[in-house]
Amino acid sequence: MNELLSDFKVEEKPYTFIHGVKDCIPTLMGYISIGIAAGIVGTSSSLSIIEVGLLSGLVFAGASQFIICALLVAGSPFSVILFTTFIVNLRNFLLSMTLAPHFKKYSLMQNIGIGALVTDESFGVAANKIAKGDKINADWMNGLNVMAYICWVLSCLVGAVFGKWIANPEIYGLDFALTAMFLALLVLQLENSKRGKLSLYLSLILYVAITMFVLCMFVPSYIAIIISTVTVATIGVLKDK
Repeated sequence: MNELLSDFKVEEKPYTFIHGVKDCIPTLMGYISIGIAAGIVGTSSSLSIIEVGLLSGLVFAGASQFIICALLVAGSPFSVILFTTFIVNLRNFLLSMTLAPHFKKYSLMQNIGIGALVTDESFGVAANKIAKGDKINADWMNGLNVMAYICWVLSCLVGAVFGKWIANPEIYGLDFALTAMFLALLVLQLENSKRGKLSLYLSLILYVAITMFVLCMFVPSYIAIIISTVTVATIGVLKDK
């Protein structure tokens, strides 16, 4: 009887594009709040609404957009803006490398499309899925990424249009929304980790904090973040193996 029933066992269906869109919804508040703030900062930096839209669509990185606006106001040369943005976004290379093994069966162009839209938030959602043992695929990842991309660009445009009514976003706590979302994603990942890996993750968090604290005494904060991330990520890979 058991063998007969096993023949009729329904196989678990793979995640679809719509599943990715749905899994992106919990992170949208972070995109919306920070996107509106980025739009406000963009208009205060003398950028037009079209320029804010192009900046959000082409750069698609909140921290970098804030930095670009600050450098524009300071009158920094194009080469400095380009190099600084590259350094700040270099962490996305590490994020994409971490996810790459799960997309080996897809073509180069499909992997480029996925990697080009990976953000800290989408990586956190994907990492949480992987930690639970779920098998992610390109359709699911594209749904997650595209939903985040559309929401981000629209939020930046809304901020640019209505920026004059939200002159000080810190009053509403918008500056902390992205940090709160990162913490929530971290907690979810830790909850789904095995006991051995949990201690590893906690020790790595401590290593990051100590490394960044020491490096910030000698180099700018954005460089300290990159160096500490690369160093601790390497330690994590070696310890995990």
